[in-house]
Order: sequence, then structure tokens, then C-alpha cells
Amino acid sequence: MSAYPIVYDQSPPIKRSRLTVFFRLLLLIPHFIWAMFYGLAAYLVVFVAWFAILFTGKYPAGMYEFIAGFLRFYTRLNAYTYLVVDQYPPFEGGEHPEYPVRLKIGPPQAKYSRLLVFFRFILVIPIAIFIYVLTIWLQVVAIAIWFVAVIMGKTGAGLTEALRFPMSYTARGTAYSLLLTDKYPPVSETEPLPHLSQPAG
Repeated sequence: MSAYPIVYDQSPPIKRSRLTVFFRLLLLIPHFIWAMFYGLAAYLVVFVAWFAILFTGKYPAGMYEFIAGFLRFYTRLNAYTYLVVDQYPPFEGGEHPEYPVRLKIGPPQAKYSRLLVFFRFILVIPIAIFIYVLTIWLQVVAIAIWFVAVIMGKTGAGLTEALRFPMSYTARGTAYSLLLTDKYPPVSETEPLPHLSQPAG
């Protein structure tokens, strides 16, 4: 099984906070507001990076790090939204290896394919459709987790494990749309590369 440069991992809790689960949507409001501004900045940077890669074949390092940070933030926010975890996510895109949801991102490629970058808006269409389907999956399982957590105060590993694949693929697919990698996101789970034992900064 070949390694992919974007690797998702999660360590969800068994015991849940009934209070934070019950009021999860309210608790998310500050993050959703911040995500609008962070996301707007990220997609502006991606737009500029698209031109930079077309001309140079390289992803400018500062832009790459900014977008990688946004993807980490976005993944942790998704995890909190869909009740994978109860720990409030940070507002920035640092690595935070202590957080129960982690996204390991490899360094930028030495060279990017100008052709693949030029046609990225077309190439991501199947990915976007699949992520839309996975979002429905996430929502259905999250509703089940909400009821179980509020009533029982805990969730079995099976429920949260059902979120691993849609969360993982969404991270890989989003990374591809953000130009972080030229490798088309695999549907199967992948093992981390040796140099990804810790998330890249």
C-alpha cells in the first residue's frame, strides 16, 4: 500500500461530556465565524499559489505552510462539529500533536505538474461529489452519536470509528483541491510516510 502525503488520525474519547455535546452547535458559532475569514484568506492564497505553480512548478513555501495550517484547522473543526471529539479545537493551524485529531502533512513536492495544476478545477469535481456524499454519512453518524452521548454519557468505539473514513478522505480530497499535492486522493486508507511520524510544520 503506497503512502499518501496527507495522513489523518483520531483518538476519540469513550466517555463524553453531555453538556458540550448537547450544546455543540452553539459552541461552534465562534469557530464558524472565524472559519469564514480564515477560509477566505486560504482560498485567496491558493488562487495566488495556482499562478505561482504554473509559472515556476513550485509551491511557494510560505503559502504552502499557510494552507497546510488551514487544512489542519479545518480538519479539527470538522472533527469537533461531527462529534468525533469533545476537546475544543484551537483557532489556528498549528500542529498540536496533543489534540485527539491529528493531520500529518508532508513537505511540498520538489516539483509540481503544471498540467495537473492547470486542470485542477476539473479534476476535483469527482472528489467534490464524493465528499458531498461523505458529508451526509458524517451527519447521520453524528446525529446517532449525539443521542447516544447525551443519554449514555459515552460512545462506543464503533460509532466514532464509523467517522474515520469520511473524515480521512475529506482531508485528503481537500488537500488535493488546495494544491498541496499532485497525487489523486486514494479511497483506501494509507500508512504514514516515515518522515511523517510527526506533523509537518
